[in-house]
Formats: sequence, structure tokens, C-alpha cells
Amino acid sequence: MPQGAELEALKLINAGISALAEYVALHVLTCLVPAFLIAGAIMAMVNKEVLLSYLGASASKLKSFPVAIFSSFLLAVCSCTVIPIASGIYHKTRATSTAMIILWTAPAANILALVYTGAILGIEMALARLLTAILTSFVIGITLFVIFDKKIAGEERVSFSGKILEKRAVYLLFLLVISLLIPNYLGVGRSYEFKVAIFALLIALALSYAFRAFEKEEIKLWFTETWFFVEQIIPLLLIGVFVVGVVGELLRETDLVSAYLGGEGLQQSFLASIIGALSYFATLTEAPFVKMLMDLGMGKGAAIALLLAGPGISLPNMLAISKLFGVRRAAVYIFLIVLLAALAGWFLGVMV
Repeated sequence: MPQGAELEALKLINAGISALAEYVALHVLTCLVPAFLIAGAIMAMVNKEVLLSYLGASASKLKSFPVAIFSSFLLAVCSCTVIPIASGIYHKTRATSTAMIILWTAPAANILALVYTGAILGIEMALARLLTAILTSFVIGITLFVIFDKKIAGEERVSFSGKILEKRAVYLLFLLVISLLIPNYLGVGRSYEFKVAIFALLIALALSYAFRAFEKEEIKLWFTETWFFVEQIIPLLLIGVFVVGVVGELLRETDLVSAYLGGEGLQQSFLASIIGALSYFATLTEAPFVKMLMDLGMGKGAAIALLLAGPGISLPNMLAISKLFGVRRAAVYIFLIVLLAALAGWFLGVMV
């Protein structure tokens, strides 16, 4: 291999390693650890039967859609990891609308993704992502209900009984969410040591409460579910961050980003939405990737479109949901995501 090519390859590898080292050092402890604990608690402690009854096709949309959206905010999952959860809800309730709201909202706008977006891109962009995710979720839900669920809703009746979560689980989730949010927002502009100190205090409080309020077997189940998310997400996350560093180095020497994704036009937002839809982003890698592209000239509208479509769907996701939900349902869903992400990005890009 020529000397110049060897140096260029080493330069790219070093860029990926630098991005990875920075990410692990500054974001894993205060972002990923509480997020994994929250996701594990949701899986271990939610009364699944009651939750499913709230998400059925015949349930009031004023109840089922907000429940689907809110529960999605607490799941730190990527576009592929969320598929088994959404598929299980679909096959048990026959409700395409609520299952696909979760399929969309969990990777597109979970709490961790929003917090991380705020820390990397600013609170303005995080709020834009949250607002567009909620609005598009309702549009997706209503559209899918009219096309696929309306007939089912007329055939079945669902009774609501019991609680989705016990009080002790609600308290634990509250403490975990606080341990995720407070350090990352109070820590903006402060030292990393400050963030770690606040996080250590809050997570110690949450774990202390958990070991007092729950039995040993319940704690074991919680940690087992948490470890499942760690195994699923961490390898892809680290690979994704490394790739972000490499891609950033490759694009730094060109003007392709500013030429095709710069400005706030509808064309740029549609292109960003399509790129995001075909790409795969492990949870949280979309924020540093978008920041890198914005540094290279990408407009805010295209950035919002990519923040929505990128983590929300991917080529592997499309193939899987086509098999699990059927080609027709998947086609409608994918079309809606690409269209709504592009329109939302274009509109908010002009307004933000």
C-alpha cells in the first residue's frame, strides 16, 4: 500500500477512535446507565396485560395514543430493538395504530435521545424533535387506525381494570428519570466531574430505594432485563460512534453536505429524510452524526428531518416490519415516516 494511502487510513481510524473515546468518556455513565435501568424497569415492572388493554384497537384514541407515546418515551431503543415490543403488541391487540406509534416514537424520541439531543445540539433542537415526534405520532396513529383498525374496533370491546404500574414502581421510575435528566441539564456548561457527582448522588438514591422496596427476585429480574438492553445496544452504539468519526473526517474535506443539505428548503429536508430512512442509527448515534453534518453546513430543517427519520426507521427495520406486520402495513408506515419527517423538518427549519 502506498505511503499516502496508509497515512490516510490511519487518519480515518484515529478519527473514529477519538470520537469513540470522547463518547465513552463523557456520555456513557450519565446517559446510558440510567437509560438502561429505566428500560429494564419498564420491561420487568409494567403490568403487560393491563397495558395491552389500554392499547387495543377499540380503546379510546384519547387514551391509547397518549399511553403509547408516553410509554415510548421511556424506552431507550433503536429502530430494530423496538420491533419485538411493537410486534408483540400488534399480535396481541390486533391494533396497527398503537403498535406502530411505539415502533416510531420509541427510537425517534425516547427520553435519552431527547436529553442527548439537547446536550449535543441545544435545547431548541431537542424541543423541536419532541414536538414533531408527538405531532407525527398522532398523524401516523390516526391514519393507520382509519386504514387498518377501524373495522376491528367495531368488532371488539376492551375493559380497563387494574394498574399499569404499582406505586413503588412509579416511585422508582421517577427517581431513575430524575437521575437521567437532572445531571445532563444542570451539567450543561459545567465540568464533567460536576455531572458525575450529581448523577452519583441521584442514582445512589434510586438504587437505595429499589433495594428497600423490592424483593431480591424482583431486583434480579430488573437487572436481567436491563442487561438485555445493554447487550443489544452497546456493541452497535460503539460501532456507530466510531463510524460517525470516520464519516466526519471523510466529509470534512468536501462541500457535499453544504451543497445538498444546506439551507432550509423542502428538497433538503426530503433528501435528509430519505437518507435517514435508509441508514441505520444505533440509539444515540444520530445526535453526534447530525452535529457533525451541521458543522459541515447542513441546515436545521434537514437536521430535524434526519433526527426523526434516522433513528425511527432503517433498511433492516423495513425488512423486519414487512415480514411481521405485512407488506401493506409496512409500506403505508414507511411512506408516512419519510413524508412527515421531511415536512416537519422543512416547517420547523424555517421557524426555529
